[in-house]
Amino acid sequence: FISSSYGLGEAVVQGAVNPDEFYVHKPALAAGRPAVLKRGLGEKAVQMTYTDSEEVGRTVDFVPVPADQRRRFSLTDDEVQQLARHAVAIEKHYGRPMDIEWGKDGVDGELYILQARPETVESRKATGTISRYTLAQRSNVLAEGRAIGQRIGAGQVRVLTSIDQMASFQAGDVLVANMTDPDWEPIMKKAAAIVTDRGGRTCHAAIIARELGIPAVVGTGNASRVLAEGTPVTVSCAEGEAGFVYEGLLDYTLQETSLDTMPEAPVKIMMNVGTPEQAFSFAKLPNHGVGLARLEFIINRQIGIHPNALLAVAGEIERPASLSDNTVREIREKIAAYDGPRDYYVRRLAEGISTIAAAFAPETVIIRLSDFKSNEYANLLGGPAFEPSEENPMIGYRGASRYLSDSFRQAFELECEALKYVRNEMGLTNIKIMVPFVRTLDEARGVTELLAENGLRRGENGLEVVMMCELPANALLADEFLEYFDGFSIGSNDLTQLTLGLDRDSALVAEGFDERNPAVTKLLEMAIAACRAKGRYVGICGQGPSDHPDFAEWLLAQGISSISLNPDAVTETWLRLARSGTRSAI
Repeated sequence: FISSSYGLGEAVVQGAVNPDEFYVHKPALAAGRPAVLKRGLGEKAVQMTYTDSEEVGRTVDFVPVPADQRRRFSLTDDEVQQLARHAVAIEKHYGRPMDIEWGKDGVDGELYILQARPETVESRKATGTISRYTLAQRSNVLAEGRAIGQRIGAGQVRVLTSIDQMASFQAGDVLVANMTDPDWEPIMKKAAAIVTDRGGRTCHAAIIARELGIPAVVGTGNASRVLAEGTPVTVSCAEGEAGFVYEGLLDYTLQETSLDTMPEAPVKIMMNVGTPEQAFSFAKLPNHGVGLARLEFIINRQIGIHPNALLAVAGEIERPASLSDNTVREIREKIAAYDGPRDYYVRRLAEGISTIAAAFAPETVIIRLSDFKSNEYANLLGGPAFEPSEENPMIGYRGASRYLSDSFRQAFELECEALKYVRNEMGLTNIKIMVPFVRTLDEARGVTELLAENGLRRGENGLEVVMMCELPANALLADEFLEYFDGFSIGSNDLTQLTLGLDRDSALVAEGFDERNPAVTKLLEMAIAACRAKGRYVGICGQGPSDHPDFAEWLLAQGISSISLNPDAVTETWLRLARSGTRSAI
């Protein structure tokens, strides 16, 4: 992990600036492959410089960073990887994790290592037990920044502008400040949580919060102005890289799992992972990989722009009149740090994919191609200009038919480019591809041919392509569909909905939704049997096995290859299935 900003590095340590952040994958670095997993563009509003002032005791000034530099990353990928190689060499020399300070000379442009000392927080954490905090409810988000740690804290807001206000701070309060320095540490030790306006993951507040085991949200930009004194709040760092300050004292749970006492699972227990931000945290749970990683979650959270809107801005497709100048201007502002619209989409998507794949490597990670429906794509920036208005998007313009359509094919090719880069260039070949909502055999043939045309051919470089078995037609013609795919991942939600003819989002018919209905289990039995007969993978991703223990045991008896669950259900389901004595019939 590397932080970077303009000017003297002390500004980053103090927390006076929100820096750029880079994550590097060490195995890819060692193999000489592209290794930057993720880039975070910091605000970098000011830089610390040596002063020309003759004032006694004044040695530095804070000066504004020009807007064009703020919109760019302060390091290139090559520089990030060079620093990472230096860091790995230093770690190897000392034989332990190290905290390293570095600088880039403004005259010769060279990178220099300035200081290296032992890292004393993460490396000392116990590895035998996993603690997982989970919010039981949500409320209004009052402030948002970078999450430090993975805990949750709650208390009354105390906004301090000076250390002289120390006497007003009570144990269990939430400390809110512009930034902190070593003089604040006596207060910080008493805080239930810490929130700052400025700072990155290596600032003083973040370092001390980690040492104390206190949740902190840094770099919010405005917390000291928007959080009212005495207001009860809940500070959550349990939702990934983003930390949130919620209104009120919210309920939350703490689940502790001892890895030393986990029994052998009777079947592969995989995980459904939606957000890359939480991938490394989730990977610490007992698991056999990722059975479902949704590309649409990455697109929504890390890109936020309709792919066709980006292609239109790039001039690669015709720009519709309904794509306004204001929208184009907003798109250009969002992508300013990248080498154009295509680079933005492919790089951001590749970052999300590679983060999940690296977190769980060498275990299998099944990436499902984007499965937005038209109304969901329309919610992206520029989306309304490219999406139809459908009466029933759930069974409309989605899945394989969308990828093959003339109006979306070029956008789909961007997905392929990102996946190809992560597998072939970064070397994360633990990725399998999953195709959702394949209605017909013609679509099955067409989508596998389209993947091959874009460098993702089944069997090349160990690539496997599986299909979501979520339509009755998929189970009824399982043998025929398996001619085009390396296995099935059963989507029990859509399969149940379409078999029973009910809307799973409608409260009026919700009572009838049950994966254990005989019509559904008959189709499941057919799909599983077809895969087993051909020696193909067959898994299931959905809440059914965790909600209904008898359903999970039935799946094992049928010979299911894996069960993929939401992270909060993994440990409990693992233990329950192990205790049941039932084993997969594979």
